[in-house]
Amino acid sequence: MPPPHTATAPHAGSPPAEAVEPLMRGIAVLRRLTDSDGGLSLPELERATGLVRSTLDRITGTLAWLGYLGVDGRDVHLAPRLLELGNAYLAALRLPDLLGPCARELARELDESVSLAVPDGDGIRFIHQTTRRRALSVSFCVGDLLPAECAAPGLLTAADWSERDWAHWRRRRSADPLARGFPALPPREAGQLATQAEFAARARRAGEQGWALDDQLVEPGLVALSVPVRDPAGGLACVASLVSHTSRHSAEDLHRLHHPALRAAVGEMQRRLREAPHPEPAPEGPRRAPALAVAKRELGRGFVESMARGLTVLTAFGAGREELTLAAVARSTGLARATARRALLTLAHLGYVVDDAGVFRLTPRVLSLGYPPLSRLTLPQLAQPHLAALTERVHDSTSVAVLDGDDVRYTARKATKRIMSVEITVGTRFPAYATSMGRVLLAGLPEVERLAYLDRADIKALTRHTVTDREKLAALLDRVAETGYALVDEELEEGVRSMAVPVADGSGRAVAAVNVAMHTGRRSMEECVTQILPELRAAADAITADLRIAGRFARVSAT
Repeated sequence: MPPPHTATAPHAGSPPAEAVEPLMRGIAVLRRLTDSDGGLSLPELERATGLVRSTLDRITGTLAWLGYLGVDGRDVHLAPRLLELGNAYLAALRLPDLLGPCARELARELDESVSLAVPDGDGIRFIHQTTRRRALSVSFCVGDLLPAECAAPGLLTAADWSERDWAHWRRRRSADPLARGFPALPPREAGQLATQAEFAARARRAGEQGWALDDQLVEPGLVALSVPVRDPAGGLACVASLVSHTSRHSAEDLHRLHHPALRAAVGEMQRRLREAPHPEPAPEGPRRAPALAVAKRELGRGFVESMARGLTVLTAFGAGREELTLAAVARSTGLARATARRALLTLAHLGYVVDDAGVFRLTPRVLSLGYPPLSRLTLPQLAQPHLAALTERVHDSTSVAVLDGDDVRYTARKATKRIMSVEITVGTRFPAYATSMGRVLLAGLPEVERLAYLDRADIKALTRHTVTDREKLAALLDRVAETGYALVDEELEEGVRSMAVPVADGSGRAVAAVNVAMHTGRRSMEECVTQILPELRAAADAITADLRIAGRFARVSAT
């Protein structure tokens, strides 16, 4: 495991002489967008960052080329690929992979939300959330930062603070007495935050008893019980919390009823930390320096190469690569050692990297680069820009659907502008056997589930072309599984032809389908295969790529 987390702040004072200023400006843009829930107009971003428009245009253009931003006219928004930076930190940390299953099992057992958090400066940052779906539910996301004085995990982390840490906390409280610098925290009024004496007493008591209660410190109605998770050396690895609402439990009842179960789960987490073998270093990804050089040649002065190189350094870390030397970072990225060194110095100054005698590791602050708003994205939100691009290319309506019982349910859609077009609204359900998206999803099921569907489904003719013979349908599904696409001609409705391909999650399982629907007069069956299928597969590959990044450490809802 990496060394225990410590409550450290980014370096104070002026940046080092070798700092990469464009990298600092690019990170400032990403932070402003993150704190603004993921999007701003260009004029708003210009005011928020203080950058002149020409500089801002170059930065946003470069970030868009990297896939980290989307630019829609005058509006700028964070894009899913930005999550790869936070994923690098979480993969290197290993805690979500090792302890997440325990958190999910505890949440299922107690029917309450469970979170894992690590210290970050004088706050705590969430690295895992298992949220129970109900009308009143916890809305914190992976990457959200809370001040230590406002959350039960913060009381436990503060119990280990040094005087230097307390001095940093006092400076922050003096400069920001209402904690406005923590966007995840509901607005505070004067007198709502604990005084230093109150906070210190609570932290001391939490350290002595080995657990802490949040009795509506974060927000009225929210209660939480937290227990520290210790690494094999006895340091604080993270804090596990059970989170509920006063409509279900008082803080005292939460502790009385569920402290034993939480303590047992923490014991299992600590066992996993002791026994987990160190992972083999993940294979190094493609060196990005050559691609950045190509972009520089193609985009000219509009490409901020030094910023792009600096962000690339963060992607050198990952599973089995939690600690890297300068030489390892340079080798992994393909950057010159001097370039990698300047980037690491800059990132260390900003608090995103720790330099421990020439060995570097990422800090939780990397999650502040877009993770909270992007980790809330749903599959329809991930798919929508790709559907829009696909519709623009093929000039026909496109959709995404998921399997819902024996039906497909439309979850995202982009209609084309035609006098005669296929009109279907989000939420519409159709029998899976008669649709291209349904057949793709049925073909992706294990064989036993596919056969069970064919046995139970109410299969009837919807048009004179609908295939209703179960043996023929089974053969069709085998063919779809073999070819990877389905082409359905007038089986759902006369005059409608559609083609679909699957969208896969990180395990390779088909979790959704994307299609193009058109009037039969638009293209022949052969033209669908030669003209539409390549575009359709490109769109599905793009959605799949975003889904795998977004779903690596956060649950992506299908709706």
